[in-house]
Amino acid sequence: MSEKLWEKGYKVNEEVEKFTVGDDYVTDMKIIEYDIKASIVHSRMLHKIGLLSAEEQKKIEEALSELLNLVKEGKFQIKPEEEDCHTAIENFLVKKLGEIGKKIHTARSRNDQVLTALRLMYKEELKEIENLIRELQKSLERFIEKFGDVKFPGYTHTRKAMPTDFATWAGALKDALEDDLKLLKTTYEIVDQSPLGTGAGYGVPIDIDREFTAKELGFSRVQWNPIYTQNSRGKFEYLILHTLSQISYDLNRFASDIIFFSLPEIGYLKLPKELCTGSSIMPHKINPDPLELVRAYHHAIVSKMLMAVTLPSNLIFGYHRDFQLLKKPMIEAFEVVKNIVRIMKIIFDHLEVDKERSESSITEEVLATHRVYELVKQGVPFRDAYRMVAEKYGREKD
Repeated sequence: MSEKLWEKGYKVNEEVEKFTVGDDYVTDMKIIEYDIKASIVHSRMLHKIGLLSAEEQKKIEEALSELLNLVKEGKFQIKPEEEDCHTAIENFLVKKLGEIGKKIHTARSRNDQVLTALRLMYKEELKEIENLIRELQKSLERFIEKFGDVKFPGYTHTRKAMPTDFATWAGALKDALEDDLKLLKTTYEIVDQSPLGTGAGYGVPIDIDREFTAKELGFSRVQWNPIYTQNSRGKFEYLILHTLSQISYDLNRFASDIIFFSLPEIGYLKLPKELCTGSSIMPHKINPDPLELVRAYHHAIVSKMLMAVTLPSNLIFGYHRDFQLLKKPMIEAFEVVKNIVRIMKIIFDHLEVDKERSESSITEEVLATHRVYELVKQGVPFRDAYRMVAEKYGREKD
């Protein structure tokens, strides 16, 4: 029987236990590796301040390394009665090492444990998304090099407006992603603070070396205020999800552009059928489903962002079990954004431009504004030139 870390000798109602645990024991398999790595560093700190002997620390680190390998090999699962990865780790150590294993929780709480594991994960995920965005930007550069000179009509109000070209169009996404990279950098810098050692939000009544654990775990600095450390849970998740929503927003807009420009009736862009799906009833259909899902996933990210900003609102300071519900949306959001960036890279790697359809669509009315400025260059006041050209197109339509 697995012991709970808060065990006090009474039995919790089974339905209450099932409800409070939820699927946290499953979700925590996504962060257990980070928690193990943080536990190894924590044990080193406990030895450094004299709370673990060299032999005890060595045994704990060896056991944790063994557990890490088991997790990586898929040979370890958190039990529902263990509730979370923190309990599972300590139970493993106690089973393996006996009394020595019971010392690992010295000078920490599950509250700062989970914050540490999550932040290590957040940092890694943010860096991976940064790398994926840079790869997408390279694909955009190749697209521009190949098709950038081709002109086509720009649109306002979903109606033809003025000429543009595919270098400007694809470059707009590249520039947008450059701004997103700045947001990722800022977000990373804010998240890059070590919460380990703040306990349940009020520190621990023993002198510990927080700078040591921060450095060993790769954090740039310590988050010193223990109350703010707990208050930043939810705030940091909101910040991350807001940044991810900026990326999904940009990809949403360009997914819609590609769907529109690749319509058979328009045909500026050619989307290879290998990137499309079909219909079970209509044999002729070639559907841009990947782009539609890229577009839709933006709304999923926004919904998770709203959850992150509303869930902690009105809570007094300190930890609340409410925060448990933020882990899964964060893990899902990172996966979604990585996937849609990868898909858009594949799209741009294979997207073709129909030069003839694009340039032949620049019909006379698309050049109307240019005609106005030809008159302006001859000295005609802009408003008079505008009305002269407007009257001409009005007559033609009549």
